[in-house]
Amino acid sequence: MIALSESFPVTPEEYLEWEKHQEIKHEYRDGDIYAMAGASDAHVTIAGNIFALLRNNVRGSNCRVYISDMKARLEKFIIINVILN
Repeated sequence: MIALSESFPVTPEEYLEWEKHQEIKHEYRDGDIYAMAGASDAHVTIAGNIFALLRNNVRGSNCRVYISDMKARLEKFIIINVILN
């Protein structure tokens, strides 16, 4: 990955505002922004299988499973394939 913000670091808030207007996905790490490559067939299949397994195991509980295109702030903004909340 190549940092798109090489000349200056950006804040998380600046990244989130900027990302709203982009046509492709990006990740934020320590002030730098990185363009994300498209996912492979294998990647999408694995994420889908994990989602299905988690969803089946949390039915009837207060947990929710999310797939794709969700951002999570873990001191970094990253694109997560599957989230269990």
